[in-house]
Amino acid sequence: MTAFSLSPVPATAFPFTALVGHEALQRALLLAAIDPGMGGVLISGPRGTAKSTSARALAALLPDAPFVTLPLAASLEQLVGTLNIEDVLRDGQVRLAPGLVARAHGGVLYVDEVNLLPDALVDSLLDVAASGVNTVERDGVSHQHAARFVLVGTMNPEEGELRPQLLDRFGLSVALHNPADAAQRQAIVRARLAFDADPAAVVARHAAAQAELAASVARARAALASLQWTDAVVQHAANLALAAGVDGIRADLVMLRAARALAALEQADSVGLAHVDAVAELALAHRRTENSAGSAPPSGATQPPPPSSSKPSLTSGQGPASSQSAPEGDWGALPPEPQPMARVRSTGAWPPKKA
Repeated sequence: MTAFSLSPVPATAFPFTALVGHEALQRALLLAAIDPGMGGVLISGPRGTAKSTSARALAALLPDAPFVTLPLAASLEQLVGTLNIEDVLRDGQVRLAPGLVARAHGGVLYVDEVNLLPDALVDSLLDVAASGVNTVERDGVSHQHAARFVLVGTMNPEEGELRPQLLDRFGLSVALHNPADAAQRQAIVRARLAFDADPAAVVARHAAAQAELAASVARARAALASLQWTDAVVQHAANLALAAGVDGIRADLVMLRAARALAALEQADSVGLAHVDAVAELALAHRRTENSAGSAPPSGATQPPPPSSSKPSLTSGQGPASSQSAPEGDWGALPPEPQPMARVRSTGAWPPKKA
């Protein structure tokens, strides 16, 4: 009987610079690669919009970066790892069975259909992605190791949404849509068909652009710590967050870090208001409330626009006390006044039967 051996199939990732029609997504992924501590990127969109292709393309852009996929059926121990307690009790040595976050260190951790993962798993994953440190605890024994990676989560809104608490933990977000322009669809199809026909030729064609972009990311990472924010930049980010009606200050922090990453990528000397405006929608789109303004204030604005109506704003915290708590619709109307009961006269019905 002849023995057969299985050999790995060589996989060639689609070049990052060959993506068509995904400028906002490319910017978000590059910013997250420059500063992974922002919390990663959440990509939402229908099927067939190159969500997973873009994530793999980012990993191929980074030098020696692993690409790790988190399956939906993974357990918490498979994600963060576990400790061998027998070794600790026998010789006092802490031995870690590494999880997926350890394997993704220095690369990209990809989570497809993140909205279908258990909340506890998503929460632990986002904690590690934001801190860059993974803590494994078991039976009173604790061990820490570095786990710095670019988190990329994708989801199809038709299959369910993330809870707002988990949604806010993602640093940046991009919503993809089916291309409505025929010319753009043709360009995407041609690029994909060319790659499927000869992947090596497409990779070679974009090799120079890929190398230049990879060098720019490495240079931006090195320059990140030297860039600071002025008071005007911090105030501008705060005004944009207030106009969006977000909860907490995570949006402000992410905006500032993303603006700094963009300034480093562009080799700017400092972080400016234009950098904040360029990344604001990436940081606010998944945090904006329904009652907030639909558009961000223009560049250079230092105060949110005043309400156009003469009525007091429900979100400004000013005006009469009754306006601050005025609910929607008929809620809050005065209760009906009690009315005395009166005896009902005869309506002409048949008289009661005599005994």
